[in-house]
Amino acid sequence: MARVLIRSLNKFYDDVHAVKGVNLEIRDKEFVVLVGPSGCGKTTTLRMVAGLESISSGQVLIGDTVVNELAPMDRDIAMVFQNYALYPHMSVYDNMAFGLKMRKVDRGEIRMRVYEAADILGIRDYLGRKPRQLSGGQRQRVALGRAIVRHPQVFLFDEPLSNLDAKLRVQMRVELKKLHNRLNTTAVYVTHDQVEAMTLGDRVVVMRGGVVQQVGEPLELYNTPVNRFVAGFIGSPAMNFASVHVTNGTGGLRAGNTGLAIDVPAEIGSRLAPYAGRDVIMGVRPEDLEIANGGDPSGLCFEALVEVVERLGAEILLDLQVGEQTMVASVEPNVRAKRGDKLRFALRPERLHFFDTSSEAAI
Repeated sequence: MARVLIRSLNKFYDDVHAVKGVNLEIRDKEFVVLVGPSGCGKTTTLRMVAGLESISSGQVLIGDTVVNELAPMDRDIAMVFQNYALYPHMSVYDNMAFGLKMRKVDRGEIRMRVYEAADILGIRDYLGRKPRQLSGGQRQRVALGRAIVRHPQVFLFDEPLSNLDAKLRVQMRVELKKLHNRLNTTAVYVTHDQVEAMTLGDRVVVMRGGVVQQVGEPLELYNTPVNRFVAGFIGSPAMNFASVHVTNGTGGLRAGNTGLAIDVPAEIGSRLAPYAGRDVIMGVRPEDLEIANGGDPSGLCFEALVEVVERLGAEILLDLQVGEQTMVASVEPNVRAKRGDKLRFALRPERLHFFDTSSEAAI
């Protein structure tokens, strides 16, 4: 196995700057996920590591070797694609063995590796079938098996679960994590699904517009996002945002707008003090809103009108009208609420986020 080192990586398509100066170290045996919206450059970055896209400038190292000029087959990587890319006329066994046959690996070694991978993935009974005789999840396991038998230094995954139904995606996420723990390999995984990123990655790389926004462990990104984009992208449902005006009150700073006025907690006030008299963006996650009981001693409560009730079983999502803005609250499933109710909510002070209006950087 090996680390992957990306240095000042750039990709241009004529006048379009698709990947902008990406610097990233993926440690040996680490599972790193690149996540972001469509067009953010994550797949292009992965394809440059794989050798499927030329590099406009910068370097990619696998182990200690600069691989910019190496063909994909010489980089000692294995890639799993979104569309499985299986040969329809070949059996599962032949699909898994094909790459090894091209490399003139001994027939006995091929058989041993294929059966070993098939046992790991639970597809030994399907080795004689053609891809058309398999379900989507089984085809994805075959694609994984074809990569496993290579014994590569690095596994690359390009949105491998996006074609599966929701239930199967959850199941395959667990299987992929178990597989990584068992094989103990370096893996780079691309997805647009932040839930996949949070559950699979040892570290997560959030990209936007070809630029890396933040790199960190999943909970680090969730708890301490560096800007509004990361805060809104990581977490489901997404963080609520509201433009508020910061003023000096008798007991400290206050932040508010039409329909919302709160006392800024002391632990945040020191950071927010330079913004007194200015507008900032306040962020609060739906799970950090709770129905208030009793009075409002903390100055962290507000009233909201319930517009939509989404009962999801384990939680209820309430779409709220708060003054001129909308918010979403995630509450316990035993809460009795209906459209048109006026409820009072409390903010968890330690969970508030504030962002600069111009730069959108975290304050």
